[in-house]
Amino acid sequence: MSRPPHTLPLALYAAATGLFAPLAPVVLRRRARAGKEDPARLSERLGRTTTPRPAGPLVWLHGVSVGEGLSLIPLITALRTRRPDLNMLVTNGTVTSAQVLAGRLPTGVNHQFAPIDTPGAAAGFLDHWRPGAALLVESELWPNLIVAARVRNIRLALLSARITEASAKGWGRAPATARALLRTFDLVLPQDPATGARLARLGAEVGPCLNLKRMGEAPPVDAATLAALKAAAGPRGIVLAASTHAGEEPLIAKAVRAGALDALLIVAPRHPDRGPAVAAELAGLGFRVARRSAGEPPGPTVTAYVADTLGELGAFYAAADVVVIGGSFVEGIGGHNPLEAARLGCAIVTGPWVANAFDVYAEMFAEAAAIGARDGASLARHIAGLLDHPMIARRIGEAAADYAGRQGAALEAALALIEPLLPT
Repeated sequence: MSRPPHTLPLALYAAATGLFAPLAPVVLRRRARAGKEDPARLSERLGRTTTPRPAGPLVWLHGVSVGEGLSLIPLITALRTRRPDLNMLVTNGTVTSAQVLAGRLPTGVNHQFAPIDTPGAAAGFLDHWRPGAALLVESELWPNLIVAARVRNIRLALLSARITEASAKGWGRAPATARALLRTFDLVLPQDPATGARLARLGAEVGPCLNLKRMGEAPPVDAATLAALKAAAGPRGIVLAASTHAGEEPLIAKAVRAGALDALLIVAPRHPDRGPAVAAELAGLGFRVARRSAGEPPGPTVTAYVADTLGELGAFYAAADVVVIGGSFVEGIGGHNPLEAARLGCAIVTGPWVANAFDVYAEMFAEAAAIGARDGASLARHIAGLLDHPMIARRIGEAAADYAGRQGAALEAALALIEPLLPT
């Protein structure tokens, strides 16, 4: 076994989380009652599972939420092509991401919820699955898991690494601990140069940039769902508001009404459990509303359709004449990745708050592959213009698809650095 990184803050953290461990089941059950955990799989969060480990070498890949989890799929596909002998385990930390990944992970890939970061849960998880390598995505710096993995000689990679300036300043207040944790990684590939500079400042040995959220294939499109949506809309244009958050639906709905009174608005909230609240809000604005999770069809009299389900967004993208990407019209979210919509050739409009995908949007704007709207009034103008001029919308969609199709080159370079870490 390797010598683990050691600093006083790490030791204090391990002791504190160890003291918390007896309370963890109570906290997890409370979260399950609130819909934030899967009640049937709480044992996985405690590092216990009834799923047997497959024989042979195994790689563990972790992405905490929906975006991070989906970004693993092109990496999984590439690794399977190069190393078909490898078993793969994917973990995440949210119920929604588990539900989405259930329909997107390739056959034969194991899925578990990630263990909470207590010493016992980390040890139980690692001792059962015995991965030869761990590929963690974005900002997953869980000290007990990382230390326990290093003790067990598990090769560690932090891929598509992301850290904000505020987080970097926070870690900078404990420089020895930050350096000790980051130096346990055999490979650190940042999302962008700014993140790379922050991580290097904290002590990481940084490699070339890799943003996994730029990779991947178009989401699946169910032909029957697409046909039903087109039939329900009839001659009306379709405006999709995708991955919306609280406070955005009224702004987008009012913009659709101002810019295209006859259009069918489809709202796919980022968190589908908000569906009833979104439907009530739209009804209060005078829309005739149907909800997909309630089995209500988007008939010809429906003016707003709430797509509060998972795994169907591809069909809604494909049906839409205009796609408004949410998380960008309210502060504090930072926008969402537009590349899934781009891969399906959508005419994309975003709001001004896009820090999470700033570089992607800047490049797309430069290629006329997306449009930015400052506020509700400018969003209404863009919606009206795109619906009134479908040729322009089509050209924007083609530029978006072309841009998305060119984003895979960095993965090939990264694989050359990842492959030496994989178990033989």
